[in-house]
Amino acid sequence: MATFTAQDGTQLYYKDWGTGQPVVFSHGWPLNADAWDAQMMFLAERGYRVIAHDRRGHGRSSQPWNGNDMNTYADDLAQLIEALDLQEATLVGHSTGGGEVARYIGRHGTKRVAKAVLVSAVPPIMLKTESNPGGLPMSVFDGIREGVAKNRAQFFKDLALPFFGFNRPDAKVSQGTIDWFWLAGMQVSIKGAYDCIKAFSETDFTDDLKKVNVPALVLQGNDDQIVPLDDSGVLSAKIMPTAKLITYAGAPHGMCTTHADQVNADLLEFLQS
Repeated sequence: MATFTAQDGTQLYYKDWGTGQPVVFSHGWPLNADAWDAQMMFLAERGYRVIAHDRRGHGRSSQPWNGNDMNTYADDLAQLIEALDLQEATLVGHSTGGGEVARYIGRHGTKRVAKAVLVSAVPPIMLKTESNPGGLPMSVFDGIREGVAKNRAQFFKDLALPFFGFNRPDAKVSQGTIDWFWLAGMQVSIKGAYDCIKAFSETDFTDDLKKVNVPALVLQGNDDQIVPLDDSGVLSAKIMPTAKLITYAGAPHGMCTTHADQVNADLLEFLQS
């Protein structure tokens, strides 16, 4: 397996396929790099170099006690990009990974970045605050923490349904997708999974988004039951100076899986533009 070692000694797994202009993917919680397989295979077959890592504590990366916060996630991404000496990369982040991409740009700038894509992403901030009245109350995230701490095996099975929209009356339910989501969730260290909830829900990415000075694309479904569209994708697209928002009718949070063909087509068009 390909790995690199972060500054604090954490070993991070990554996959690196194809040749050409680099596209770097950051996955959502509680998943890993495999969440991007449909996009990575599609783009690698079309002449792009595609790279995705397992976030610390997730998947095949090691499970440190510390560093499960957005600043460290972004710094890990920076170290991967620098280790591979990537130039003119397009950064693509889903959900928590979208926060990772935004925070990377906020902390490390765009000298190695050509474009940025946020997919069903958590920025600008998920938590309801005085400055973000449309956010979700802390009780929602406390409930997620309780589910992870008490019985994460059952919690991840249950979470898969709204994540992929499988709880909708007309949904075509894939048991294989549910099983894969559960397996990925169970590969996360419980400490990493628990701490990441605070990272993705309470981090304010507003200032990071303002620093996105490269072409940006925001993709999100209007039936996202995990990260509500109006308080995430819509706001992020308004904050980033050069962003374009594409809304998918009826698409869920996990639309990179359920709507892979559409996501792939939009990514390719953006990369070629």
